[in-house]
Amino acid sequence: MKITDVHAWVVVPDLGPDSTKFPDWQWTFVTIETDEGLSGWGEASSTPRNGSLLTGFGVQQAREALIGEDPADVERLWQKLFRRYTYLGSRGFASTVISGIDIALWDLKGKSLGRPVYDLLGGKMRPDVRLYANGWFGGCSNPAQYAEAAKGVIASGHDALKLDPFLEMQPFHTMYQDGQISAEGENQGSDIVSAIREAVGPDVEILIDAHGNFNVPVSVRLANRLYDESKIGWFEEPVPPEGLQALKSARDQVRAPICVGERLFTRWEFVPVLEGGLADYIMPDVVWTGGISELKKIATMAEAYYVPISPHNAQGPGQILAGAHVSLSVPNFYRLEHAVEFIPGYNAFLQEPLQFTGNRLVLNDRPGLGIDLDMDRVKKAVHPQWVF
Repeated sequence: MKITDVHAWVVVPDLGPDSTKFPDWQWTFVTIETDEGLSGWGEASSTPRNGSLLTGFGVQQAREALIGEDPADVERLWQKLFRRYTYLGSRGFASTVISGIDIALWDLKGKSLGRPVYDLLGGKMRPDVRLYANGWFGGCSNPAQYAEAAKGVIASGHDALKLDPFLEMQPFHTMYQDGQISAEGENQGSDIVSAIREAVGPDVEILIDAHGNFNVPVSVRLANRLYDESKIGWFEEPVPPEGLQALKSARDQVRAPICVGERLFTRWEFVPVLEGGLADYIMPDVVWTGGISELKKIATMAEAYYVPISPHNAQGPGQILAGAHVSLSVPNFYRLEHAVEFIPGYNAFLQEPLQFTGNRLVLNDRPGLGIDLDMDRVKKAVHPQWVF
C-alpha cells in the first residue's frame, strides 16, 4: 500500500453558545488516501486566531514527504517529519502538523488490519473512558450563575468539572502579562469556586485552570487559597509553561495537586517535569504534542514515575477520539477532558455521534478510530480563507 494524497481541511465549527466566545475558532482535519482505496483521518487544530490555517498549510507542505510512502510505517514517518523540522523547531507548530498526520496514519493502520486503534496500542485497560467536564459555563459571569450551571452538569452524570474562575484574566487568555491579578479579581475567583463547591457538595472534583497567567508568588497564593477554602482537585498551569524553575518553586509551596502539560510538546519536554517531580498529573494534548504515537510514549514514561495522565482536549472530534484510544490502553490514565458545549460541534462532522454516557465516553470496536468524518459536511464548512 502506498500513500497517494495528503490533504488538510480547515473548517469553521458551529459551537453553539461558544461560537460567540470564540468567533475565530477553527479545526483542521487531515485525510490520507492510498492506492488501495483505504483512507485515514486525523486532526491538527491549533489556537488562537488563525492557528489552524497555519497548521493546515503545514500539512499541505508535508505532502511531498509522504506521497509514495508505505502508511504502515507509522514510526518511521513520524521520525521523518520530526527531523524534517529541525531548523524550524520541532515543537509547537511542527508537532501539531505531525500530530494530525500521525493520527490519520493510525486510523489507516487500524482499518487495514481490521482492528480498532486501542487494540494496536495493547488493548483495553478499561471498558470506557472516564471524563471531566469543561466548557459547561457559557454565559456565566457571577458566582450564582456558575453554581447553577455546575449543578446542571453534575445532574447530567459528571462528577468532575474544570474552569478558570479568574474572569479578570480572560482578555489575556494564556498570554502572560505581569503575572498579577487585582484583589477584586482574586476575590471574585474565590467566590465563584466557593459557590460551586457549595452547590455540588464535597465529593465532586473541582479542577482549576490558571492558564499560566501568574508569577510564582501569585500562583502560590491563589492555589493555596482555593485549596484551603474549597478543596480543589488540582491547580493547572500555575506559571507559564516555559518556566520550569518557576514551576519547581510553585510546586515546593503549593498545597494543591498541580497539573501541567497541554503546552509541552513531545516526550522530551516532559522529561524534566517527570524527573523533577514538578507535577502530580500531566496533560499532554494528542493534537499538539505529536499524535497518538507520542501520547502513548509520554504515558509510558509517566507510568514509571507513577504520574497519571489526563489528556488535554479543547479542539475537535479527532482530538477526543485519538485521546480516548490512548486513554483506553494505558494503565496510568486519570480522566480525559471534554468540552460539554462542543458535543454538537463534534458530531456535526462525524458520520455518527460520539457515545457519551454520563461521565464516560464509550468507543466502539470498529477498525481505526471507529468513526469517520462526514466529508460532505466538512467541505461545506471549509474556512473562507482556505484555498487548498
